[in-house]
Amino acid sequence: MTAQSEPGRPVTGQAPADRRELLARILADLGLAAAPATEVAIIGVAGRYPLADDPGQFWRNLRAGRDCIREVPADRWSAADHYDPAGGPGRSYSKWAGFLDDVDAFDPLLFQISPSDAEDMDPQERLFLETAWAAAEDAGYPPRSLGDGGPVGVFAGVMNNDYEWIGGEAEARGVFTHARSNHWSVANRVSYTLDLHGPSLTVDTACSSSLTALHLAVQSLRSGESALALAGGVNLILHPSHLWHLSDRRMISPGRHNRAFGAGADGFVDGEGVGAVLLKPLAAAVADGDRVLGVIRGSALNAGGRTSGYTVPDPGSQAAVIAEALRRAGVDPVEVGCLEAHGTGTPLGDPLEVAGLREVFGGLPAGSCALGSVKSTIGHLESAAGIAALTKVLLQFRHRTLAPSPHAEPLNPEIDLRDTPFHIPREAQPWPSPVVGGVVGKAGQQP
Repeated sequence: MTAQSEPGRPVTGQAPADRRELLARILADLGLAAAPATEVAIIGVAGRYPLADDPGQFWRNLRAGRDCIREVPADRWSAADHYDPAGGPGRSYSKWAGFLDDVDAFDPLLFQISPSDAEDMDPQERLFLETAWAAAEDAGYPPRSLGDGGPVGVFAGVMNNDYEWIGGEAEARGVFTHARSNHWSVANRVSYTLDLHGPSLTVDTACSSSLTALHLAVQSLRSGESALALAGGVNLILHPSHLWHLSDRRMISPGRHNRAFGAGADGFVDGEGVGAVLLKPLAAAVADGDRVLGVIRGSALNAGGRTSGYTVPDPGSQAAVIAEALRRAGVDPVEVGCLEAHGTGTPLGDPLEVAGLREVFGGLPAGSCALGSVKSTIGHLESAAGIAALTKVLLQFRHRTLAPSPHAEPLNPEIDLRDTPFHIPREAQPWPSPVVGGVVGKAGQQP
């Protein structure tokens, strides 16, 4: 992905198609090519993250290296009733996570939803609807007219069903409820509310869900199936069983720090969040005068196949998918100035991820690429982890600053960054435009 400048919308009476034709003629006269049809612009972004109700506060937290993890809020459940440092049946050895505030707050009438229907909807569905609306507004488009220019696709990443557990408990106590968690409805609710006619689907590929949704949205735009696309993900921790299941599998840390790449990494700290971006083919975005926050030039998907364990990643497969994404983007690894990693803070996962990165980036100039993980600040947001990472990168573009990755010192002894370009920022630092081919890059050329 590359950063782009942020032009304002032109004041003109021309229709978008006329402006695009005019742009193509000007570029041809100058001997320049228009943006390839494969390049996709990010023109709007919105989200809520732990201790951040909007991307602005999210950036301030990232820049400061603020640890946004806290104990289970009292309005969720009593941590004392469900926490035991030793774990055990029905008990979690962790009472920490990155939590959102006011996840039960919702204005149903804004979306022409009855209050009774809103109560039955999974809060994840409500949050994603609000965030998709905000992403359209961030791009300068009235949400209810978003589909006026052609089909708009909606692609959402979701993996958890905690609201159904709450509904089941209520019914067990004699309180009848329609509370439900229908993953398909997360995307379809947006399409219905905004009268959008492109593809509308929810994706569950576990922790990669929101990035898989993003990839499918990009493919839909490239094929011409969609003229615009909303993509993102959401994750909430609404029931104590959520943390208990992760604890029972020994996946989460017993402490409150997510030590991505750091010594003492002992599992991830869970987290909540929601994010969405509005996407458009780059050529159309430029012609229409949209503000361009970043450009997706290539993406790829694969699976790890059979490894030494069902949840154990394969460095070779990770290297292959990164190399394929770079190939599709036409980007040389030496041009990459920042790599936002998965970086969960697990003793096995982090070293294996770095081993895969070494296969692609090994031997490049030392210190030329910042390596980071947003999880060090907000925890692992599961199905919203990828959109949180993408939003971090977009904010770094906007502010031309690399955010620090806390808790990475000292480095995990199983991670060797020698003979790699990677360095892990300890504090916020300027992110200058790179020098590629002897020419100082501009914002529109920054990888």
